[in-house]
Amino acid sequence: MRIAMISDVFFDDAAEDRLGTYLQRSKADGASLAVLPEIPLNAWSPATKNVIESDAEEPDGPRVAMMSRVARESGVGLVGGVIMRDPDDGKRYNTAMVFDSSGGLVGTHRKQHLPDEPEFWETYHYEPCERPIGVIDVEGVRVGVQICSDINRPMGSHAQAALGAQVIINPRSTELASYEKWKHVFLASPWTTRTFLVSVNRPRAEQGVLIGGPSIAVAPTMDVLCETTDACTVVELDFSLLESMRSRYPGYLPVRSDLYADAWGRAESVPGGCVPG
Repeated sequence: MRIAMISDVFFDDAAEDRLGTYLQRSKADGASLAVLPEIPLNAWSPATKNVIESDAEEPDGPRVAMMSRVARESGVGLVGGVIMRDPDDGKRYNTAMVFDSSGGLVGTHRKQHLPDEPEFWETYHYEPCERPIGVIDVEGVRVGVQICSDINRPMGSHAQAALGAQVIINPRSTELASYEKWKHVFLASPWTTRTFLVSVNRPRAEQGVLIGGPSIAVAPTMDVLCETTDACTVVELDFSLLESMRSRYPGYLPVRSDLYADAWGRAESVPGGCVPG
């Protein structure tokens, strides 16, 4: 499978045409799925604590409709995202949305782990997800989505791998200065989960936040398939590699979900992931 990594954001007047051009170019390069950064159709509003009502929308809102249109018109599946206002409880969620090549919405993932610090005041803008973790079938591939900081709590990626994910998709918004630390996680995650990883970053500084740094694709061998700051890059993932890697160390080690579930059931949820003695 070929996946397009599109490191750009789309909230200006020409956004739909520009995104459509990227997808058409990706289609010509053989991509069947394209991945955008975190909440790519919004400005980076968590730069401040100020909540703007129009940043969020309903499930049938204009940003959702735009992503569906460009996926359908290009014939390329798309992983994008919005700040979704839940019609049932009215709460806002940072939501990755997965569209197939017909423009149909085939699955969503709400961000679970929210930073709360200068320039990343995300807890002011949306709620953490309380839904169970799952995987999404799109264009013949089983995909797990982990939005930005979610990837730094590896239990989610491991659960998605156990549920059959072949690739973990990680839309993100991170600073250039922190990239080398994030890269350790990008390498370790596919090695321990025996999945591919594709992480796409927002491209540039916004509102004084020094966002930037490469997008990256990593194989379950820990080989970096692509590391780039280009706006659009197509990378090829050879899923036939997964079977052999899962039969080799550490892939063949059992997933002791019964033991993990017991430990987590006895643990307290506290800041920092620490459990008091």
